[in-house]
Order: sequence, then C-alpha cells, then structure tokens
Amino acid sequence: MSTSRIAALARRAPATLIGLAVAAAAAVVPAAPALAATAPPPADAPVTWSVTPAGAEGPDGRRVVEHELDAGESITEHLAVRNFSEREATFTLTAADGYYTETGRFTMLPSDRASTDAGTWISVEPSITVAPDETRVVAFEIVVPDNATPGDHAAGVSASVRSTSADADGTRIGVDSRVGFRVSTRVSGELAPALAVSDVRAEYTPSWSLFSPGSLEVHYTAVNAGNTALAVTDTVEGAPADRGTLLPGETREVASASVEAWPTFLLVREVAVAAAVPGSTSMAAPALQSVTVWAVPWLHLAAAIGLALLVVAVVSGRRRSRQRVDLLVTRAREEGRREAVEVS
Repeated sequence: MSTSRIAALARRAPATLIGLAVAAAAAVVPAAPALAATAPPPADAPVTWSVTPAGAEGPDGRRVVEHELDAGESITEHLAVRNFSEREATFTLTAADGYYTETGRFTMLPSDRASTDAGTWISVEPSITVAPDETRVVAFEIVVPDNATPGDHAAGVSASVRSTSADADGTRIGVDSRVGFRVSTRVSGELAPALAVSDVRAEYTPSWSLFSPGSLEVHYTAVNAGNTALAVTDTVEGAPADRGTLLPGETREVASASVEAWPTFLLVREVAVAAAVPGSTSMAAPALQSVTVWAVPWLHLAAAIGLALLVVAVVSGRRRSRQRVDLLVTRAREEGRREAVEVS
C-alpha cells in the first residue's frame, strides 16, 4: 500500500469511528413508551362523599354543631364537603327541621316537607361543585328569631346528589341521596323538662310447653311535654333500658323487651319511666305506673283436667273391676250352695 493511501485512510478513520459510535448509541437507547390514554370517568359514575362540621380551615372533629344562643342572636358556622369520587360532583346544600325516628335515629325532614322551626334559621349556599378528592369548606349562618321560644331546637344540614337509575321496564327514576349532620340550638331562657306517659298496657304470650314460662311485653306512649330534649329510660324488670332521645313535642310508642313470666292468672308489673336532659343533671319528673294483664294458664289447666280425667278413669276402672270380681265371687258362692243342696 502506498504512503498516500495510508494517509487517506488515517484521515477518514475519526469520522468513521464517530459514525459507528452514534449508530451504536442509537441501537441501545430504548424506545419511549407510548402514553396510555386515560378515559375520564362517566358522568353517571357513583359519587361518595362526606359532610362534617368544620372550622374555617377544615374539618374540626365535631359530629354535631351545638350552640346556646339568645333570641335574636346569630352565629357563623362552617361545614366541609369531601368528594371521594373520581369525578367532579355538584352537591345541593339544604337545611331542614330535625327529628328522631321511632328507632331513635336522628334525621331531617324530606325535601317535600316544609320546615317551621330551626331548619328555617339556617342560611347556606344552595349548591357547590367539588373536584375529585377535594374538600370544600362552606360557611353557613344560624340566626335565631326574636320570638324564638326558650329550649332546644333541632335541625340538620345536608349535602345531596341526585342520581338516576332504571327500573325493570327501563323507566328512569331520580333518587336524591343525602348525607348530613345535626345542628342543635338551645335558646336561652327558662328550661322546663317534662315527660308524660300514657296508654300503658301489657301483652302476655303463653308458652306451648308446660315447663317453660311465657313472655310479657309492656307498651306505653312517651311524650316530651317540656321544652328541652330528653333522654328516656324505663325499667319494667331488671336493668333500665335506653329508649333514645325525644325532642320537645315528640311522641314515641315504646315496647319493652320480652321478659319471662309464668301464667298466674293475673300479672302485675310496675313501669318506671325516667327522662334526663342530655349533657345536664336536670331531670324530668319520673312516671311510675302499674299495669295488670290476664295470664290464664290454659295449658296447665288443660293438663290438670286431663290428669284428673285420667285419675277418674283409672279409679272408675278399678271400681268396675272390683264389682265384676265381687259379682263372680257371689255367683260362685251361689253355685256352691246349690250344688250342696242337690247332693244332700
């Protein structure tokens, strides 16, 4: 190879090596992964959320908003709505009068019933929109009317979402789901807890076994006749039983738990109903009444009659058997005398 040829190759060598290096680098660089397309959640995706009392900065751990205010006084409170869903949701905010159900659960009037008491004292934004996994704090105001009566007044504040579902024939039905909390306002003034108990009665259910007692249930009507909430308990037999809370003016039909009782023709039980003002040492005057119910031991009477008839039958059978034996003996003696006469 000539000297000029060697020099030409030497001059091209760096460029050739650089090109190979670039090609090798391109070969080992991994391809960028394709970005997965994420579809937004459907508009009718389920919504889960919570509503709690809050301070201006966020939830404060309370479960109930409670205040004691003078007539004509007002106060600003807050609630927090947390959207746990994967989509944005618009919540309707409402306030309404509150009450306790027969099972002792607090709830608020449905949207088709108008409030007349503490539910009308609360002003809140009609609706808010909350992004996925976001918490929104909303202020609301409680304004006590100048003519509000002293005592306890209950309301509820809720956030609701309207959803639709199809029934069996494909008809779309709208459903309002709501979550809320209790707002209790005590208006300053003279407190007068009072409990009235009426229509006390008892029901006895006999047992179908001679060796097992029947069961006794006591029923009565409890009325909160005062102006404070009352936590009601009663004692029929044994330990006191909790009957939940009654708001002023509320009435509840109460049935005691079944207790064992033997049928002794007449059963007499004492019913003691007590009521305390929650969070206070104040008590309403207790109610003590006596209730009487017939508990005729029909099964035991039937068994006794059956046993008596059996004894009579046995005694009668023995008497008849003895009479037949006596008759046979008498006949045998007569036969013996006749035979003796004939021989002689």
